[in-house]
Amino acid sequence: MPVPWFLLSLALGRNPVVLSLERVVGPQDTARCSPGLSCHLWDGDVLCLPGSLASAPGPVLVPTRLQTELVLRCHEETDCDLCVRVAVHLAVHGYWGDPDKEEKFGRAADPELEEPRNVSLQAHVVLSFQAYPTAHCVLLEVQVPAALVQPGQSVGSVVFDCFEAALGAEVQIWSYTQPRYQKELNLTQQLPDCGGLEVQDNIQSCWALPWLNVSADGEDVRLVLDVSEEQRFGLSLYWNQAQGPIKPWWHSNLVWPLEPDSVRTSICPFKEDPRAHRNLWRAARLQLLPPRGWQLDAPCSLPAEATLCWQALDGGPCLPLVPPLPRENVTVNKVLEFPLLKGHPNVCVQVSTWEKLQLQECLWADSLGPLKDDMLLVETRGPQDNGSLCALEPSGCTPLLSRASTRAARLGEQLLQDVQSGQCLQLWDNDLGALWACPMDKYIHQRWVLVWLACLLLAAVLFLLLLLKMNHVKGWLRLLKEDIRAGAAARSRAALLLYSADDASFERLVGALASALCQLPLRVAVDLWSRRDLSAQGALAWFHAQRRQTLQEGGVVVLLFSPGAVALCREWLQDATSAPRAHGPHDAFAASLSCVLPDFLQGRAPGRYVGAYFDKQMPADAVPALFRSVPVFSLPSQLPDFLGTLQGPAAPRPRRLAERAEQVSRALQPALDSCFRPPAAPGTGRGMGPEAGDRT
Repeated sequence: MPVPWFLLSLALGRNPVVLSLERVVGPQDTARCSPGLSCHLWDGDVLCLPGSLASAPGPVLVPTRLQTELVLRCHEETDCDLCVRVAVHLAVHGYWGDPDKEEKFGRAADPELEEPRNVSLQAHVVLSFQAYPTAHCVLLEVQVPAALVQPGQSVGSVVFDCFEAALGAEVQIWSYTQPRYQKELNLTQQLPDCGGLEVQDNIQSCWALPWLNVSADGEDVRLVLDVSEEQRFGLSLYWNQAQGPIKPWWHSNLVWPLEPDSVRTSICPFKEDPRAHRNLWRAARLQLLPPRGWQLDAPCSLPAEATLCWQALDGGPCLPLVPPLPRENVTVNKVLEFPLLKGHPNVCVQVSTWEKLQLQECLWADSLGPLKDDMLLVETRGPQDNGSLCALEPSGCTPLLSRASTRAARLGEQLLQDVQSGQCLQLWDNDLGALWACPMDKYIHQRWVLVWLACLLLAAVLFLLLLLKMNHVKGWLRLLKEDIRAGAAARSRAALLLYSADDASFERLVGALASALCQLPLRVAVDLWSRRDLSAQGALAWFHAQRRQTLQEGGVVVLLFSPGAVALCREWLQDATSAPRAHGPHDAFAASLSCVLPDFLQGRAPGRYVGAYFDKQMPADAVPALFRSVPVFSLPSQLPDFLGTLQGPAAPRPRRLAERAEQVSRALQPALDSCFRPPAAPGTGRGMGPEAGDRT
């Protein structure tokens, strides 16, 4: 069955290692010891009761370490079971007497009361084995000769063969002595399944499993199951994640054999496939969580490190802030905190794996605006309260008071004064140093001020010469200067036009208005001209992108009210507890209300928004009161004022503005006549105007 490569490659990993196991013949459990020790395995199971801790009367044997090994217990050549061999390492614990007194006097105070030292030690060692839903305990009797009894020294080990367990089970093993002189040892182990062992021909329960072969062809993955017609099995694809419960992605029960606990196997063939990792990083996203939190959103766990870096306005690589800030291991879908005092649009996050950059995002760009032309200064503090400042540049960290040919070195003294006078923003601070962001705009202005003055002086001289020679050119130059200034300012003004698509004729009217505004010229954005982007991004995402670009460029958002738009606004304002009704996929006005209304409710709308409506369509008091905090114009009667507000401070003189308003009005007239055509006389058919439905 073909499966999309991206989804399956995230769910699966590489094939497990195939192991070859030792065979143990016979059904009986056995025990053996290291050379010099003697041991005996008691018949039958014992109770798995560790009991309470007891004080050692002298030297005693205690278990110090557990080791396990997988073996096959075979009854016949092809009839074997998985078995766990356990080795317990033993050591002598405790002394015959007080070790401090022995070191001081060399022997016991009373030789007649001195206990014999040349005796052997004996211990009863319990092994407890649990593999849900069964538990099994055995008792091993171990004896150590007197020659090996040295307090604090290891004496050897005892090996038990073996505890039978199911494939793929999780087992827990404990070891302690009776009586118990110390805390019991414990070990947890996950046993492999049929796919991880060379046991297909030896363990009969593995014969019932279908064997899976995975192959990749481009962006598709093909799963081939080698299964007979009589076999019944289940196939499940899932996310194998390190944290939390397994989340099934797709499951089809075909079904598992009807047994209490059927044998299963699993493989992860794409765990280290580079294509799978590329797909995984494409799905990962960095998210800013105010005020100083962030997290990496990804479908599953990723081994990654995060560092902060400084992105300069003129481009180039993002310069890591390590040191002074440290690298940090990333936990997927867990909130992390920036070690900063304040945010800055030039501070970005880099996420890398094995020194390869995977993600980089400047998370504060949306909330704090575009990148700034600031210089980042790194302050290093010494033990004697003596510090130094250097500027982070692509060539390295340049000391401010140096003779380098970089911009930071040329402005070193001025930047140092800015830090001391508090004109720089402190981003980070601790005992070892600090980070400062210093604005560079004023130095750029100072550098070019003489050049601009010289150009203006030259232009003024040429202008005066022309006026002296040709008087009739004076008026033409004045008009040309006005048009160039106004046209350049208008071209730099962007306008985002939002409306409710009440009907087809109203959409044509909106298109005519947008086309007429482009002739001023203004840069107009309207969803009528961006249907392909709307379909690809969605109405809400398209509006967010257009609004942010328009406001960043000093533009204005135009709310064009109509009966449908007023109804949508009232629906949001009056019934905020219920979800708004569904709208068309291209209705940017309905999608934008979730962001437009907060701007008006929080007082951020003036200077950013302008309202308008067509006077033939609705009265002025129909516009909701909330939106009257910004200028609202009636069209086409108030076209001059409307155009002057759109063009801002660079609007032309009233006479010129009236001429442009007349041009826009003539361009709108055919669409106005079509949209607001009066109703037909009785007997001649239904009217096409908006009032036609009310007169029937």
